[in-house]
Amino acid sequence: MNQVAMKQAEINLTPAAVSQFEKKLTEAGKQAVRLSLREAGCSGLEYVLDFEDAASEGDLAAEFDGLTIYIAEQFYDEAIKGLEIDYQEDMLSSSFVFNNPNKKGECGCGKSFTA
Repeated sequence: MNQVAMKQAEINLTPAAVSQFEKKLTEAGKQAVRLSLREAGCSGLEYVLDFEDAASEGDLAAEFDGLTIYIAEQFYDEAIKGLEIDYQEDMLSSSFVFNNPNKKGECGCGKSFTA
């Protein structure tokens, strides 16, 4: 891993999310998850998940039973701090679910939000 000094991020993952991220990382051959945001949708922001091998300058990190998540500091305080990520499956679909205490509103389909 790149030797970048990182502050600890305050986010939570459920055991189901940790398990699914570990599967995805193995499939991708990568070491860590990157959580970021982009402008999208009718409400303004959308979560983006990528898989990486190293941190970038200015990243925050969160560790969960050996799983590392990197978060760019620019997104953290206003929109990600306190976030909980879950993974849910039913007979028709499966997805990561973001429970965000910073969310002030979201679009009708739930894909984008405002913070």
